[in-house]
Amino acid sequence: MKLLDSLIISVKALMANKLRSALTMLGIIIGVGAVITLMSVGGGIESQLTSMFEEFGANTLYVMSQTPGVKGMASMQAATPSLTLSDAEAIEERVPYVVRVSAVSENYVEVSYGDESTFGVVEGTDANFALIYNYDLTSGRFISDSDVATRAMVVVLGSEIAEDIFGNRDAVGEKIKLSGRSFTVIGTLEGKGGSFMGMSMDQMVAVPITAYQSRLFPRQSVRGEDAIQSLTVEMERTEAAPIVTAEIKELLTRRHNIKEEDQEDFQIISNEQMMSEFQMIFGAITIFMGAVASISLLVGGIGIMNIMLVSVTERTREIGIRKAVGAKKRDILLQFLIEASILSFIGGGIGIIGGSALAWVISLYGAEYGLGAELTPFVILLAVSVSVIIGILSGLFPAIRAARLNPIDALHYG
Repeated sequence: MKLLDSLIISVKALMANKLRSALTMLGIIIGVGAVITLMSVGGGIESQLTSMFEEFGANTLYVMSQTPGVKGMASMQAATPSLTLSDAEAIEERVPYVVRVSAVSENYVEVSYGDESTFGVVEGTDANFALIYNYDLTSGRFISDSDVATRAMVVVLGSEIAEDIFGNRDAVGEKIKLSGRSFTVIGTLEGKGGSFMGMSMDQMVAVPITAYQSRLFPRQSVRGEDAIQSLTVEMERTEAAPIVTAEIKELLTRRHNIKEEDQEDFQIISNEQMMSEFQMIFGAITIFMGAVASISLLVGGIGIMNIMLVSVTERTREIGIRKAVGAKKRDILLQFLIEASILSFIGGGIGIIGGSALAWVISLYGAEYGLGAELTPFVILLAVSVSVIIGILSGLFPAIRAARLNPIDALHYG
């Protein structure tokens, strides 16, 4: 009964100052909403990433150029690419359990046709690329071994690039320009959907790796050969990964005349390892975003504490009267804790609704910008728990201060 009485008194006290109560809750509303929105966006990007890697298959290894002495993701964009087409051919011919190898170099490029232009990612690659990455054609053909051998100025368009420039027309046979150089369209790819970091997987154009090297972005390895950024290796089965990795490492170490392990100019990573590293990075980013958003929750908690201290001062005489008629310390303590908790709970509830609505809007309309949002029960539970804890902690000091007031002094206050 006492709990119900305290609840009724708390609600009446808060309703007596509606504007002040609403402004006090604002910090909690913004904080909870921000936590839910940012953590949902982080989770959505991580899910997109996972889906993208799963689509490539588990039986894939990546051989990346690496700056000697630097390990992990930071080394993938090497100052001087170390891999070559002859490395790709050697791996495909000599390493057991390897089905096919695709050489890949990529960069951003302007794609133009007449007055139409757009930006995309140009992939310098070979005939194996479409097979490994599961690209299908809507028209024409993909790059052939002959195109690579002759450095043919031909290009295969991703579905979005083709639609942006040619609309519903068949682009095969047309001439377009990549960074000002003329290429003939020989095929268009079916849409795969999905995006990563704002770049759609269909905003791609593929050219022969040799044309990429000689016409678009020429770079040489330290050994003086035309360089490539990475090799994608498809294996017969996932279980062969340790053997294939060891064989590739031994082969490239010998071919690149590497004497010590810490001087390796390449890195071998599996699909699972790459996905795990990216998930770890984005998991840390998501936690960081949640921590930043939580700052506003802390500010909201300070606001509640401040208002509750003001309330204790304003109601000192009321507290004295309640104590004079028999109210105990725990009754006063409970009343002010309930008031702080109500402010936090209602603010948290509004923040959950607002944050969830914003996350839903982002998931609905953010795909074209590479954004997604995945709202999970964990995120909501975390936001609710934090808001309630902040409410209790924020009200604890004012409640203790109110409970410790001397009833005689309180009655004489004001």
